[in-house]
Amino acid sequence: MRAVENALGIAIPDNARLLRNLIEAIQFVQDHVIHFYHLHALDWVDIVSALSADPDATSDLARSISDWPNSSASYFRGVRDRLQGFVDSGQMGLFANAYWSHPAYKLPAEGNLLAVAHYLEALEWQREVIKMHALLGGKNPHPQTYLVGGMATPVDPSSPDAINLQRTTELRQMADRAVAFVEKVYLPDLLLVASFYPEWTELGAGVGNYLAYGDFPQDNSGDPASLFLPQGLVWGKDLSSWQSLDQSRIQEYVSRSWYNYSGGDGLGKHPAQGETNWNYTGPEPPFDLLDTDGEYSWLKAPRYDGAPMEVGPLARMAVAYASGHSRVQQLTNQVLAHLGLGPEALFSTLGRVAARGIETQVIAERMAGWIDELEANLHAGNLAVHNGELWEPASWPAQAEGWGYTEAPRGALGHWVRIENGAIAHYQCVVPSTWNGSPRDAQGQRGPWEQALIGTPVADPSKPVEILRTVHSFDPCMACAVHVLDPSGRELTRVRII
Repeated sequence: MRAVENALGIAIPDNARLLRNLIEAIQFVQDHVIHFYHLHALDWVDIVSALSADPDATSDLARSISDWPNSSASYFRGVRDRLQGFVDSGQMGLFANAYWSHPAYKLPAEGNLLAVAHYLEALEWQREVIKMHALLGGKNPHPQTYLVGGMATPVDPSSPDAINLQRTTELRQMADRAVAFVEKVYLPDLLLVASFYPEWTELGAGVGNYLAYGDFPQDNSGDPASLFLPQGLVWGKDLSSWQSLDQSRIQEYVSRSWYNYSGGDGLGKHPAQGETNWNYTGPEPPFDLLDTDGEYSWLKAPRYDGAPMEVGPLARMAVAYASGHSRVQQLTNQVLAHLGLGPEALFSTLGRVAARGIETQVIAERMAGWIDELEANLHAGNLAVHNGELWEPASWPAQAEGWGYTEAPRGALGHWVRIENGAIAHYQCVVPSTWNGSPRDAQGQRGPWEQALIGTPVADPSKPVEILRTVHSFDPCMACAVHVLDPSGRELTRVRII
């Protein structure tokens, strides 16, 4: 949407900005909590160990870190019995695939039981808060109400079928529920886990350069300075400096990727001139080992001024901290002080996990303000949700180019579009996992995932939970990096797009 709006010079109404901010914000909050408990926690939490936990001691531990109401000994005894039932049945379900009793696990049994309880609570919690997407976007995932020029969600205090004052009350309840869980469950659990793994503040640093497009505009000016989460760069892990971003300095390389460029594969191309020409030269089945000295990835290698950059929660919090975002600085300093660590600890596997939690609270807290603004517009009769002045292609220039940026939970997401005679003539996107998971470039520079793994100790190569901790800390998108091929060229399926 933003790429086309940028190309055509369309400014969206205030309500559209607020609706988009709220949809994106609750997605961030839900996604980060899900990532911590359901995608990443089992790298740190030994589920089977929880069976030996003392419920009374678990209750004492829970009450020492939070006043969350579900903290009684009977509550944790019930969770332990439920987990025992999974084990006795021989069907571990959600907990079937992991390296239980691995020597790299360090949480005490009571810490593991606490984490299991909150793992299960988070399943229920996320289902409720994400109903905000149903109200504002029609469904989750993939909201259906975005339009070039605004939103399709009506805003009208007199209509039962629109966003009215009753609906904003429901939105506020969801936002309050989100904040409470983040403050009283997610962040205390994160700090508890971190306290048992201090060595992981010295592992997984990556490339040390951070890029954020920024997001959550505070007005409709289109000025990056208006963004709640700021845009910019941090170089060399230096939080005392902030640099503005110039998207024209982005280039993608394919020298180690299964693509080729007209003009030569050693070239770097800006996405506006980018090409996606498949050229698979990889191994044949059974796909034993990749040749990392040659082409070995479906990801291109994006670079900024020729340098690899990390994107995602750590990048956003580093850029926000360096640019003077007061709430980010306050929460970051509180987390570091709680753990007895200095700022350098942020640039690590555990720092990446902590940054995700800090960002979740910052965004969750901000939602109430956007709901206030939406309510004020309802009271004032400001009900516009779409700017249709340039909607008709007949009014468009013969050629227009634009770029649209946003921050997905995983990191910076950019889209570049060229429109000719009312139709898209060229389109490229650079997604977060392309930045973080990029292969080496023509100069041999590793991408963030690869660099972050250098020096990681692995106790048991057949059970590399230590590798998973760092890779999962980036929240990788497998769909961006993996493609299914049939070596015979046989068509496997056909999808018709209506």
